[in-house]
Amino acid sequence: MFLRTESFRDFLHFYPVVSAIIAFQVIIWLVVGIVPGLGEWIYTTGIGWNLMISQGEYWRLVTPIFLHAGFGHILFNSFSLILFAPALEQMLGKVKFLIVYFTAGIAANILTYIVEPNPMYTHVGASGAIFGLFGLYLFMVFFEKRLIDPQNARLILIISVIGLVMTFFRANINVAGHLFGFIAGFALGPVILRNTQPFSPWKNRRKVKDDDIGFDPNRWNKKRYRYKPYLKPVLFGILIALVLLGFISTLF
Repeated sequence: MFLRTESFRDFLHFYPVVSAIIAFQVIIWLVVGIVPGLGEWIYTTGIGWNLMISQGEYWRLVTPIFLHAGFGHILFNSFSLILFAPALEQMLGKVKFLIVYFTAGIAANILTYIVEPNPMYTHVGASGAIFGLFGLYLFMVFFEKRLIDPQNARLILIISVIGLVMTFFRANINVAGHLFGFIAGFALGPVILRNTQPFSPWKNRRKVKDDDIGFDPNRWNKKRYRYKPYLKPVLFGILIALVLLGFISTLF
């Protein structure tokens, strides 16, 4: 479910919405960082800025989702999307996935504006939207167990706890955005998960043409090694290690 074994080409084919979101936010980050004038204008016009929102610039409740503060920030958010968003895109479909992602992100920004009293407070990042995905997964863990197996449920619990704890201990974090994004994703569960089917890796298989079916004289040379009993635990450990590295990278 969270082990990405697809090739780059297959990832783009099977998860076009996730791919488009990642590509767009990386492009924006690059433009902000390397294009003088235009990049500065995009950043200053798009950041969540309480003072400007109070003066009617309501697009700032949406645009911060696509902006990031530094390399560690864009790396962690893109890494999180690559790991955890594809399963939801398949399970929910493109439209429902977009509804969850942007509803959580916008709700996080709106509630940040409401609860943060400082008019000069600014924030950027897709973390509210990403925490919304974790909130939806957590709803599955507790109330829709048919949609997530026990091993992946444990992983979601671990990641959710680490994410929420780190929210309070890391500097320069939009605490309200993380919390409210998480709550928004969880709250969407009863509605958005109706008639949802579990993630299936079998759906991510390209159709084989009739011409490709036939006798293969080298079939015995292509026999796989008997590593399957060890594959899942090893990849599971690597996944947790990479997630922890992603969190640590945001500190630098």
